Amino acid sequence: MASEKQAMVVGIDDSEHSVYALEWTLDHFFTNFASNPPFKLVVVHSKPSAASVVGLVGPGAAEVFPLVDSDLKRIAARVVEKAKQICVTKLVNDAVVEVVEGDARNVLCEAVERHHASILVVGSHGYGAIKRAVLGSVSDYCAHHAHCTVMIVKKPKIKH
Repeated sequence: MASEKQAMVVGIDDSEHSVYALEWTLDHFFTNFASNPPFKLVVVHSKPSAASVVGLVGPGAAEVFPLVDSDLKRIAARVVEKAKQICVTKLVNDAVVEVVEGDARNVLCEAVERHHASILVVGSHGYGAIKRAVLGSVSDYCAHHAHCTVMIVKKPKIKH
């Protein structure tokens, strides 16, 4: 009886850093194994809620929410389509791709639990300490809270 493959969750957003992390992961863990990769690939995009993006209440908010939500859905569809395209280009045809509404930190940690993942892969935006302190770092949060190994893939800096 063949044992089920362990899951590898890759968090993606609309940044070049997450595209790089996905491509790097595919190149190192999937493409070289052609028909028998060592992991089941789960690609997860966190779609923020319109309320968290707008952050306002009162007159006018009701009109703004549907517009913002429509934009967020369009962005999520674009991110997912690009991820699927990258997977197919790298000959990975059985990736599970999910869009989950919520804060990326929680969404990714919950995806790890839901899929019993042994590895979580996230890209690094390369923020400095101040920006990271203000915005919060998804990779930092996941490194401390995900119940699995967390691999943070950094895009190499271009030397001038």
